[in-house]
Amino acid sequence: MKIAIVCYPTYGGSGVVATELGISLADRGHEVHFVSYKQPVRLQSLAGNIHFHEVHVPKYPLFHFQPYELALSSLLVEMVKLHQIELLHVHYAIPHAYAAYMAKQMLKEAGIDIPVVTTLHGSDITLVGNHPFYKPAVTFSINNSDIVTAVSNNLRHDTFNFFDVHKEIHVVPNFINVKRYDEIRVNCERSSVASDDECIITHVSNFRPVKRVLDVVESFARIRKEIPAKLLMVGDGPDRMVAEERCRDLGIWDDVVFYGKTDAVSKILCFSDLLLLPSQTESFGLAALEAMVAATPVISTNTGGLPEVNIHGETGYLTDVGDVETMSSHAINLLSDKALLIAMKENAYAHACTFDVEKIVPEYEALYKKALA
Repeated sequence: MKIAIVCYPTYGGSGVVATELGISLADRGHEVHFVSYKQPVRLQSLAGNIHFHEVHVPKYPLFHFQPYELALSSLLVEMVKLHQIELLHVHYAIPHAYAAYMAKQMLKEAGIDIPVVTTLHGSDITLVGNHPFYKPAVTFSINNSDIVTAVSNNLRHDTFNFFDVHKEIHVVPNFINVKRYDEIRVNCERSSVASDDECIITHVSNFRPVKRVLDVVESFARIRKEIPAKLLMVGDGPDRMVAEERCRDLGIWDDVVFYGKTDAVSKILCFSDLLLLPSQTESFGLAALEAMVAATPVISTNTGGLPEVNIHGETGYLTDVGDVETMSSHAINLLSDKALLIAMKENAYAHACTFDVEKIVPEYEALYKKALA
């Protein structure tokens, strides 16, 4: 198949999953065309049957906000005609599903009927898409997609709850490349971060308020009083400076490392003992899955799709949002019991393997064939 994948090119979950999906599809013999305003961060090289098309938005003084949706839909029309694209798979409802619908209608005028698969990832439904300004357009785009998927059962439920949707929504969870992580774990360099008697606790996010990074810092401060440990903060965003300042106030600055944005997330997770994920909401929790495939247990909140990924008492623990005391207590108990920690590491890895790319990508292929039929 010749497939165009439209996504955001950033470190966010939707962009990462879309990019990894495209790479896997190319490995399986499909021709994949990525479309975005810059090359996705996880797309390291362009070769063979992987292509990238940049959306250029001409700047005109007439427009206070440049019309990205118009530029995107026009490029999609041009690409479909030039490369004989057979299917559009758009990730994130805003503005990609809407632009894909416009491209579909323009192509119909040329006698081309191209199916559109829309994947819902989270905040495009629960946060941005549910805003009164965008809700009608999001509802329309979902109902006019040929196939709609969501990354968790929770997100599927929220979509039906928030929108007047009459399309079937197929749940296809996010996935992980187990083989790639297995190769990284072989050359784990734990000693470069902490001494043998120190535990390594990690947090990975975009440091937005919804990720509650101060809960990570407060939890670590409690853990550090009981157990020698290092905290690795991976990512960047508006709450980073606040988190750094709080680390200084609590006197734990020397035991915390802020990595910022990095492509070494998988390497960092491989020598971590525990991931803290106190998010206000997560439609899936890709960071939790990436930790688990690195044999790192997770202590997360019990919101959104996280209970579908992190199994309480087996791969880690679930807590209520904002319950720093319980989160730190679980962490202290787990890190103090080496036998329990080893068992949970093994459980986390085993559960992550059920989300392996080789098991999930065929589900998308089956839906593509259904859309084409």
